[in-house]
Amino acid sequence: MSTLYPIKFAPILKDKIWGGHKLESELNKTIEPLPNAGESWEISGVPGDVSVVSNGFLKGNTLNEILEIYMGDLVGDKVFQKFGHEFPLLIKFIDANDVLSIQVHPDDELAEKRHNSFGKTEMWYVVQADKGASLISGFAEKVDKDTYLEKLEVNELESILASHEVSPGDAFFIPAGRVHAIGKGILLAEIQQTSDVTYRIYDFNRKDDQGNGRELHTEEALDAIDYSLQKELKTDYSVELNQSSEIVKCDYFKTNVLELDKAIDKDFYGLDSFLIYMCVDGEVEITYGDDKKELLTKGETVLIPSELRNIGLVPKDTSRLLEVYV
Repeated sequence: MSTLYPIKFAPILKDKIWGGHKLESELNKTIEPLPNAGESWEISGVPGDVSVVSNGFLKGNTLNEILEIYMGDLVGDKVFQKFGHEFPLLIKFIDANDVLSIQVHPDDELAEKRHNSFGKTEMWYVVQADKGASLISGFAEKVDKDTYLEKLEVNELESILASHEVSPGDAFFIPAGRVHAIGKGILLAEIQQTSDVTYRIYDFNRKDDQGNGRELHTEEALDAIDYSLQKELKTDYSVELNQSSEIVKCDYFKTNVLELDKAIDKDFYGLDSFLIYMCVDGEVEITYGDDKKELLTKGETVLIPSELRNIGLVPKDTSRLLEVYV
């Protein structure tokens, strides 16, 4: 069997009512023939939206097909034992040209019971933000289910939610159950469990092209929401140059940021997981094997198979990567 290599996938672009053109202008993606694009699914095993390899000898094969063939060599033995032929993460870039609906995601237990699905814990990393752009994460005050419903019924839900003005590099951990919404003018990277289960609880009375309001999931959301008041809603982290600096660590994934201004070597012995690199600034050459190379430019995402235990990262000027694994 041929040796694996850093694998790229064709982006799966999503036309959204709130989408824009930053995936093209900021991240160099071609969004035509779509009029705009709200999401680029970079790596996905979601049924109906499975990523297709775009480079190397595996080009044209789906993520599910190569997972079936390479198993633990691709994702790591421990990951394969736990998830089998289901890829555990969904990786996206999101361009909010308008505010997204206010929503919440169920946890594993509720999602399994209702949808035969994983729950949806996720995180956001802000790549670019217009001046004054903000997002919603969590409650701004102590509330219970009755208070929440009262505010929802009179279109005052926003008054009890925590709004955060954002800048590039800001990060937010969004565990299942936390009410949230991406605000207008924000381009971000999203790392999440493999799940497409979302409960839309408020959509600012928007209408679609046909003049219809989008479906709301008021009843379903009631049992999914975590009504507790959390103090640390924005993730505090620090960056150490040329080192993997932790942003988020949870049961489902770990995400580091890696800011590079010189070539470094990475050793993954003992990790027993695939790695994902998302280039959010600059460009980095990945070296592996016998002088083999793969270039990763801003807006691109690559999957490093578990069997690649050593790679080099060579930045062009100062560059920034998100580093994700299970």
